[in-house]
Amino acid sequence: MNTVYRHGRLRASVLALVLLGYVQPASADSVTEHGKGLVEVNCARCHAIGKTDASSHPDAPAFRTLSKRYPITDLEEALAEGISTGHPDMPEWIASPDQIEAIIAYISTLQEP
Repeated sequence: MNTVYRHGRLRASVLALVLLGYVQPASADSVTEHGKGLVEVNCARCHAIGKTDASSHPDAPAFRTLSKRYPITDLEEALAEGISTGHPDMPEWIASPDQIEAIIAYISTLQEP
């Protein structure tokens, strides 16, 4: 085996190990943070998205109280199909499966007992 080939294989192996070290599954915290970011951008204009804030829209429930209305996991289908409501000013937004997982993870952290 020539030296150039051996060094090339060694570099490729080291590069693969380095890259594999950076490719790790998303932690629960990072998924929740992603969900928080999504609701900040897409929902906070009308909904209370924190533990103590108030909704600015009278028909927009605070996210921390959603579990009092229905199971949080029921949001999965609504987010996948686009939430439609009785008031016309709520924009329709269809979330991807990864976004849905993140949003539900974040909203679950807010629920009041």
